[in-house]
Amino acid sequence: MARTTGQNAGKWPLRWDLLLRYRLIEVIALWEGRLTTNHLQRAFGIGRQQASKDINQYLSEHAPENLVYDRSMKGYKPSPDFTPRFTRGVADEYLQMMHAREDLSCAFEALDVRELNTEVLLPPRRDLRPAVLRPILQACREGLRVEIRYASLRNPVPEERVIQPHTVVHSGLRWHVRAWCEKNSAYRDFVLSRIEDDPEPVTEGWQGADEDEAWQTRLTLEVVPDPRLDARQQAMIARDYAMEDGRLLIPCRAALVNYVVQLLHLDVADNRAPEAQQIALGNREAVAAWLWGDDGGG
Repeated sequence: MARTTGQNAGKWPLRWDLLLRYRLIEVIALWEGRLTTNHLQRAFGIGRQQASKDINQYLSEHAPENLVYDRSMKGYKPSPDFTPRFTRGVADEYLQMMHAREDLSCAFEALDVRELNTEVLLPPRRDLRPAVLRPILQACREGLRVEIRYASLRNPVPEERVIQPHTVVHSGLRWHVRAWCEKNSAYRDFVLSRIEDDPEPVTEGWQGADEDEAWQTRLTLEVVPDPRLDARQQAMIARDYAMEDGRLLIPCRAALVNYVVQLLHLDVADNRAPEAQQIALGNREAVAAWLWGDDGGG
């Protein structure tokens, strides 16, 4: 990332819009191997002259050795010495960009932002409403108690609850808020789509994130190839997940460990064929105390 030093160290070095353009330049060049002015034009609604100026400015002022113009490709390709300056050079950045394209395409059908050779599967949208999220976030920021009407699988008819929320979480599939539940005298996870509109922040709370043991406890999940696979299959799976020494270490809060386990389908270990399961939780015993506990809001 480009940085300023000395007397300008406290100032933002680039305009936000220009920073986003430079990031797109690097992501497209690195992961697709061909960058044209058309990429910038479509992404930012700018003209060809401005797009060309952005690429030239990126090269002249920040990364002169990163891109090479290829006449046969009619575009820029990354040089052998390509070094990211505005990105980290990881695949997640390309995935995030594809997610953004897909989301825009779904919302605006006439907007031509999809690339021809990529497709992203998005999880179904859960019912997250501003009238729920805004007061919950306010309560998190200000340490307030909140009166809500909440439905759960155990109690599908909404009932009155008073909670003290501290953090909103997206688990990969759904939104929930981590909060102290005054009814149960315990920290629980409350699914935001099950809270009725207009929760009401009331008085100051006393149970914040600092008192949430499961939130403050840090664990490391050890993901390994399914041991039922043969050695060659395990080596292939290890490459798939960029494992080191046959292990993928995932740091995680104890309060969130079940969501990581479910997202990776580690909760069905040994119940499926190894070719379907592919990975397993290698340190299950070490984290067992936090697994599949009944501390959710339902």
